[in-house]
Amino acid sequence: MMFPIVTYQSRHEELGRLYDRSSVFDHSIQDAVREIIEAVRVRGDAAVFELTVRFDGVRPSAIRVQRDRAAAALEGLDREIRSIIEEAAANIRAFHEKQVRPSWFSEEEDGVVLGQRYVPLDRVGVYVPGGTAAYPSSVLMNVIPAQVAGVREILLASPPGPSGIPHPAVLAAAHLLGIEHVFAMGGAQAVAAFAYGTESVPKVDKIVGPGNAYVAAAKKEVFGRVAIDAIAGPSEIVVLADRSASAEYVAADLLSQAEHDSRASAVLVTTDRRLAEEVQHIAGEMVLKLPRKDVVMESLQGFGAAIVVETLDEAIEAVNELAPEHLEIHTADPGSIIPRIRHAGAIFIGPYSPEPVGDYFAGPNHVLPTGGTARYASALGVEEFVRRQSIVSYTGARLERTGPRIATFARAEGLEAHARAVEVRLRDLKRSPDRNNEA
Repeated sequence: MMFPIVTYQSRHEELGRLYDRSSVFDHSIQDAVREIIEAVRVRGDAAVFELTVRFDGVRPSAIRVQRDRAAAALEGLDREIRSIIEEAAANIRAFHEKQVRPSWFSEEEDGVVLGQRYVPLDRVGVYVPGGTAAYPSSVLMNVIPAQVAGVREILLASPPGPSGIPHPAVLAAAHLLGIEHVFAMGGAQAVAAFAYGTESVPKVDKIVGPGNAYVAAAKKEVFGRVAIDAIAGPSEIVVLADRSASAEYVAADLLSQAEHDSRASAVLVTTDRRLAEEVQHIAGEMVLKLPRKDVVMESLQGFGAAIVVETLDEAIEAVNELAPEHLEIHTADPGSIIPRIRHAGAIFIGPYSPEPVGDYFAGPNHVLPTGGTARYASALGVEEFVRRQSIVSYTGARLERTGPRIATFARAEGLEAHARAVEVRLRDLKRSPDRNNEA
């Protein structure tokens, strides 16, 4: 059995294991991460080198990767892959450019001006996972929104491979996007270097990007000293389907998420038990042909399920309860369902919108809230790389009219100095009435 088929009534008991997949770290990981962060904070580059040897089994010749190494990686990239990455980058950039919000100013009576400025962050650190796999898509999804936002300086870190530098595909994608600051470092030590700075690595204002449990724990630990995007957990997908759905498509899409990680979650919510049984059977056949079949089977057996419901109302309720990172809708009338979905990171509509379309190519960001955080969190976007600044420009006339009320409000909170800061100006305005139109 690939995954259990459960009824809607028994979902709470069965899906408790899904809610147990959280980004809460055991004490051993948190303690180890604290030691790593302190070592980097105190000893800088030396600690990064030592920890890289210890955890990655390689000592890079330098933490910072020379620009010509990245240029060579791009030059050596397969032409078709380069063309695909370029097209994906263009799609992602076009989508995120629509997210840019202009600053605004409003002139009111008495010459008062109120407004809001959007100001990009100065420096951002992007973490890209390494290990046995390469994730150029992660480079695109994290770097492009920051570029669109206007971030002044973007740094990128990724673990070194046997050659002492990050994977060539990661370097190629970084160079394609014009990233000049690339560092051969991974894990919690990379997060610490970004947060505190070292001799080679400038301190950043925000750290973004996915990673393993040690990276996530490190981001949690340095939060407050720097901003972070989120503390990501294992990936997840929910497919909402009725009898009109293709069992083969649904099975393939569930497996596409399960292959991420043994703790990834893939759940089918359906009104048709026959579909659930067929998906279970087809998935069992498909998984045997996958290179990562052991990972997929562990994921589905541990955190997979098919929930059979009586009605679409129950299906929608179950989806909102799960608040999945990815939601696919395979129903005869998806338009009637979408407005009722409150909690989901990204929604994929219809049989020809499998989740990998969003992972790589369509344009929306694939950095999404996990672990039920879609109840309050959103996809990574341009707004994650800007700050809002409020603008207030009062005139004497407006202050003379509203100042007494402001002073009274301040005294109601017990803040006498606040009140007097207003009243000292009111006193001068009474002495010199001609000043009341000054900004």
